[in-house]
Formats: sequence, C-alpha cells, structure tokens
Amino acid sequence: MSFVDVDKQEVTERLPGWRGRYFHAVNMTFAHYEFTQGASIHEHHHPQEEVYEVIEGELEISVDGVRQVARPGVAAIVPSNARHSVRALTDGRAIIVDSPAGPEFG
Repeated sequence: MSFVDVDKQEVTERLPGWRGRYFHAVNMTFAHYEFTQGASIHEHHHPQEEVYEVIEGELEISVDGVRQVARPGVAAIVPSNARHSVRALTDGRAIIVDSPAGPEFG
C-alpha cells in the first residue's frame, strides 16, 4: 500500500485559474485543483474516462453539449472521448480523476 501527501506535491497552474497537484496510481491519475471564478477549460476530449468531484464551489460542466452544474454532493462523470468543457461559477476546489492514468499530468 502506498500513501501520497497531496499537500507536499508541487502546485502547477495548467490553465489560468486552475492550480493543481497531481499524482498517479497504477490505473488512475488524480488532480486536486483550486479554481478561480471565471476560469475555464476549453472544449476537448481524451481517451480517459474522467470524474469531477467538487469539494467547494460550483463548476458548470458541458458534456457532449449538455450543461449541468456540479457542486458539493454532485459529481460529473465524463465518458471516454466525450467532448467536454468546464467553467468555474465560483472559487472552489475539486478532485478530478482520470482512468486509465493520463500521461500528460504530473
């Protein structure tokens, strides 16, 4: 069994307003993000399935053209290869998990 101290991971701002700490398990990539109101992630797709778990705040997530708000208690599941984009409606925090692991992170 392995343990990761997320607070000791380097913070990377991959996009304006998205500050993340990343680590990998064998088959998953985890990103712990702090986001700023108004920050966005452009529409894109990738082979990994992706889950957005909002801890604080609200994200508007569009998956294949359908928009919904994710907030604490509401997770968004993005299927493999689905076109999706994200817009931060408030400041907040989220954990995003990709499976299988995403080589572009970390």
